[in-house]
Amino acid sequence: MTTLVIVKKAGQVAIAADTLVTFGDTRLGSRFEANSKILRLATPQGVNYIGMAGSVAHFPVLRKAMAALPPEQVLLGSKDEIFDTFTRLHPVLKDQFYLQTKEDENDPYESSQFSVVIANSSGIFGLYSYREIFEFKQFWGIGSGRSFALGAMHASWDRARTAREVALIGVQAGCEFDKNSAAPVELYTLKMKVKDT
Repeated sequence: MTTLVIVKKAGQVAIAADTLVTFGDTRLGSRFEANSKILRLATPQGVNYIGMAGSVAHFPVLRKAMAALPPEQVLLGSKDEIFDTFTRLHPVLKDQFYLQTKEDENDPYESSQFSVVIANSSGIFGLYSYREIFEFKQFWGIGSGRSFALGAMHASWDRARTAREVALIGVQAGCEFDKNSAAPVELYTLKMKVKDT
């Protein structure tokens, strides 16, 4: 599991994550493995940072699946673009990477099995299993340390000056209290296209 956050504040977006990987009761920290939970992806619109929680297999699969699409079809600048991109990606995940699409007997749609956050100069977004897309106004988190991170970011929001500061506080809280999260923290920032209010 993980603590992974996205933040938008003062004309800046930030994404941050812990770097611990767990296998049942075994912890694999950054000392033993270069664990990155954030994928940097350049698209025709600019740089995107994509963070994922869940199976370690998601990371190489998503990276390779994104590369399998023509660049002009990988657009992540709005809710609709993200939805369209991941809808195009779904058959690739199934056919080329053998994605297991069933989560529950009563699934309304085939699942992509992802919990993803996306940070780019257009904003901060969340994507879930059935391609539900959210555009967040201030901050959000995913992973097992999410509750700790959300509480810390909420408590520090008014005092913090930048998205980077809020994101770091969130992941540090997850690392402090969630048994499946640990430092060091990986953090990236981008400037917003249009300053948020």
